[in-house]
Amino acid sequence: MRLPLRVLLLVGIPLVIMGGIGLLLLAEGDTANARSTFAVGVIIAAVSGASVIYQVERWSLPKQTLIHFALMAVTVFPAILLSGWFDLSTGVGWLLALGVFALSGAGLWTIFFVIFAILDRRRNRVHAPQE
Repeated sequence: MRLPLRVLLLVGIPLVIMGGIGLLLLAEGDTANARSTFAVGVIIAAVSGASVIYQVERWSLPKQTLIHFALMAVTVFPAILLSGWFDLSTGVGWLLALGVFALSGAGLWTIFFVIFAILDRRRNRVHAPQE
């Protein structure tokens, strides 16, 4: 599948599904859950769509990571801020939102780095020439 179509599907499917659920919640007058559902849809779509960055083999891991972080900073962080999950009337609320964003991102990046390093090592061991 071509990369632009793949990205479109990875972004579009969660946005349509979560957006639809959010609209239904909004129609029922449940604005808090609608807002939260829209935020989750944006987060899922952004993370899913940005995952293809790590399939660009000509880019180094630091470049992929930097581009991924930039995309998350302009999509996921605003979604977190607009979600209603944090009290943004105080500086502490803003710092908490930033901390959750940064620590969750760094933690998930590290977990997936370790998982894929292990999988890559196993794949290389299986495909290594036999002596």
